[in-house]
Amino acid sequence: MIFVLVLAGLAALIAPAVPALSRYATLPRKADAPLNLVLAGLDAQYDWSSPKRPFPEIPRSFDTRTDSLMLVQVLPGGQVKLLSIPRDTWMNVPGSGWGKINGANVHGGPEMVKAAVQSLTGVPVDGYVFLAVSALRDLTNAVGGVTVDVERAMKYDDNAGNLHIDLQPGRQRLSGEQMEGYLRFRKDNTGDVGRVGRQQEFLTAALSKMKSPLNWWRLPGVIGTTYGNTRTDLTREQVGELMGALLGGAKVSAYTVPGNFGQSTWIPDRAALNTLVGEQFRDPGDPRGLRVGVANIDAPDGSARRLVQRLQAAGYQNVSIVDEPRRSLGTTAVAGTGAARLLRDLGYGGVGGDSAPGTDVTVRLGSDTPAE
Repeated sequence: MIFVLVLAGLAALIAPAVPALSRYATLPRKADAPLNLVLAGLDAQYDWSSPKRPFPEIPRSFDTRTDSLMLVQVLPGGQVKLLSIPRDTWMNVPGSGWGKINGANVHGGPEMVKAAVQSLTGVPVDGYVFLAVSALRDLTNAVGGVTVDVERAMKYDDNAGNLHIDLQPGRQRLSGEQMEGYLRFRKDNTGDVGRVGRQQEFLTAALSKMKSPLNWWRLPGVIGTTYGNTRTDLTREQVGELMGALLGGAKVSAYTVPGNFGQSTWIPDRAALNTLVGEQFRDPGDPRGLRVGVANIDAPDGSARRLVQRLQAAGYQNVSIVDEPRRSLGTTAVAGTGAARLLRDLGYGGVGGDSAPGTDVTVRLGSDTPAE
């Protein structure tokens, strides 16, 4: 009888993680490069047509503005670097035009958000993870509350949206509902930049708490609630790489896009941002951030142009056509920095030769180039 009760208890403990495991079940694996992700928490969406007051929240909404936005870089050794992007950051969003970055998801969905972050930072983005507004509450409760330092009194009531914040200063463990208020509070002189610091504090504290063996029993619940509140394009292989990197415990470093307040906007300091990214987020072996030249040596006409477009769609930032003499070349050759990693994206050919002047890596298309 005791054995049956133990099995039932284990089944109940593991049950929340079953949907996620059935989709992403994989073994941890060692990555050979950093994984760059866009992590976004979304605004709440309410049913304004409802006769009920306060208006009910539409659960698990993923088409609203981004309330919090981060570039997350996970290195193979377990280091995690966070670059917070204030929601009011003013920029030229690819495919949409000038505006606040928090509107990218409304206008173009996750792909536009990824493109915006990539354009702002110059860091190639490998995938995205979107969290519904309920994720903050549920995740905090799943880990048993998160302890933070509340620096000042926070008092705010939004009856229409049913958001009520009433926190006093001091170090304290917050419940899910309290943590949502703590992270969404903007009614102080720090505005969105203050929220960014609190978001970083929350993620660091939550990750730190889950490193303790005393809390490992909570992992199925954490996995389950994260999966239920998440939309992502991560592949099974990428999830395996994340598991492999974080298995020994994440070591978190947090940064914020430098800039200044504009008129209800955050104006990024491009020079300071480029310096920050170059020092902390640039992977020198990643060809997507290098100067890539494509030369059509022995491939069908138009092959170089098509490959340029394909590489750009895959996140390559600086790709151009190189003019070299046509000649007989059976096997496509990739030369220069990061050649082996570019070759994986290419899917055919081999490594060989020297890069062309003015490029870091050069692709010379041979007769093995697939017709498209």
